[in-house]
Amino acid sequence: MADTNKLTVRLVTPDRILVDQTADAVEVPSKSGYLEVLYGHAPLLAELGPGEVRLHGGEGGDQRFNVARGFVEVLPERVTILAESALKPEEIDTAEAQKDLDEGRKLWNEAGDDAEKYDEANAVIREAESQMESAQGHS
Repeated sequence: MADTNKLTVRLVTPDRILVDQTADAVEVPSKSGYLEVLYGHAPLLAELGPGEVRLHGGEGGDQRFNVARGFVEVLPERVTILAESALKPEEIDTAEAQKDLDEGRKLWNEAGDDAEKYDEANAVIREAESQMESAQGHS
């Protein structure tokens, strides 16, 4: 049973459920910037951007998860985050993230006049930088 004035938070990827618990507040990276959700928030549906989901208080205490691509649904008493990928900071392979960052920079340099290629390269770079920051604890 949910606590009064606590959000029920679910963070789900295609292969696992990372969070299914209560929290006092949740910070979520959307495409247009971070948003903080408290109990009683107005309903909202937003596209996830690369960054950290941060849970504050609640059953599990403060927690962080690096996410990329997906959606967040906010209801007054519940937050559901459907992410294509989500990792705890300690699960991030920094060597792989650095490789992705290098590949993104290479794609950016090779994009020429193609706006779609620039957008793709920037997305790869943002996700890799986000993972590196989460792994280092600076996000």
